[in-house]
Amino acid sequence: MPRYRLIVEYDGRPYCGFQAQAGLPTVQESIERAVKAFSGETLRLHAAGRTDTGVHATGQAAHIDLSRDWEPRVIRNALNAYLRPQPISILSVELAEEGWHARFSAIERRYLYRILNRPSPPALEQGRVWHVKKPLDAEAMQAAARHLLGLHDFTTFRDVKCQAKSPVKTLDTAVVRRDGELILLTFTARSFLHRQVRSMTGTLAEVGVGRWAVDDVKTALEAKDRTACGAVAPADGLYLTGVGY
Repeated sequence: MPRYRLIVEYDGRPYCGFQAQAGLPTVQESIERAVKAFSGETLRLHAAGRTDTGVHATGQAAHIDLSRDWEPRVIRNALNAYLRPQPISILSVELAEEGWHARFSAIERRYLYRILNRPSPPALEQGRVWHVKKPLDAEAMQAAARHLLGLHDFTTFRDVKCQAKSPVKTLDTAVVRRDGELILLTFTARSFLHRQVRSMTGTLAEVGVGRWAVDDVKTALEAKDRTACGAVAPADGLYLTGVGY
């Protein structure tokens, strides 16, 4: 049974997250219906990460197992045809190597968080950025982000509903930079806790507006206490941009 690797882009706003849920619109369920429409097969789509309600992706990785051989381009074109007009696009389809798994073979997940930092609200990017009116100090946010790098107990930045067995994770990259009116935060790690990126982003924004000092982030991290976290950033600005294998 051939396994096919998919790279998927989607706007998360119309969906109740990636993972299929009975009676609710999700990215997973939408793609599975498209697969059935073109192949006649009812199957489970496996993905590298389960993004939350409203979270977007430009490089989600997933796989499907089909009972017959298809040309990858045929799968890509057929899925995109059946997904219209939903804001989901299959960017590429490739035949996966033996034993490859979208979730379990992943060694890195990359996220981008976009903050629109200006007095006026977004007209063209509503739902795709977090709008913060007060000026943000990107350099101070970057200095604070360095406290998060490495192996830590991230309980402070872990959602209370997180199902991970351990709060200990290694954050490989945490970069904050300004690009005009945008503040861009990029994070990479093998895996993340539930809402960890949004929790870290909201906390760094507290530094950016001057409510927290740079070293307050270190104090919050070491507290290992969810109540020590800053306000959690909304889903609007979060993107899963890629998965490394």
